[in-house]
Amino acid sequence: MSLPPAVVLFDLDGTLVDSAPDLAAAANRVLADHGRPPVPYERLRQVVSKGGRAMLAVSFPDLSEPQREPLLPVFLRYYGEALVRESTLFDGVEALLAALDARGIRWGIVTNKPEGLARGVVEGFGWRRRCAVLVGGDTLPTRKPDPAPLLHACAALDVAPARCLYVGDDLRDVQAARAAGMPCVAALWGYREDGDDPLRWQADHVSAHASQVLEHLP
Repeated sequence: MSLPPAVVLFDLDGTLVDSAPDLAAAANRVLADHGRPPVPYERLRQVVSKGGRAMLAVSFPDLSEPQREPLLPVFLRYYGEALVRESTLFDGVEALLAALDARGIRWGIVTNKPEGLARGVVEGFGWRRRCAVLVGGDTLPTRKPDPAPLLHACAALDVAPARCLYVGDDLRDVQAARAAGMPCVAALWGYREDGDDPLRWQADHVSAHASQVLEHLP
């Protein structure tokens, strides 16, 4: 009989936090710097979970990847100036975290967002004392879908991957969890492009609402 999860780990953008408004604003500031019109919010929102480079690819589709790369630090700087100005928690997230706290189940965050920015979001939502571990996209040399960030979080918490549950809204989250030997939940409430089908990601579970994550805990 398998033991219940000792830790629940979460992706950040698109899973815990709806950060699309602040990220889209940063992307459109970069566009304005170059005399370009803003990109529709809903188009930018679709790719938030895929990271800043994906948002810049949508914003500057005529530029090559090497041409867009110098724009990334500018984008991140603009975003860092307004980390939680318009960002909100997804429906049910605070209740989910409170339920984990009440059960004595530790929770943490493993994200591809740069650690400094992720820490600012954690601070902005008052989670510093509650979040047991935070691993960012630059904490290690590799990022998701590599399993190393998830394994790093396990080592920091002294828990086996099989005793963790990872919740994320992107295919890379599921790929990282599977490679780490960690059960995972695909969060259907997050960001997806047209054609993305989380039901094909081979996650152990899928949840349409944050409250449903509790159903995967004993």
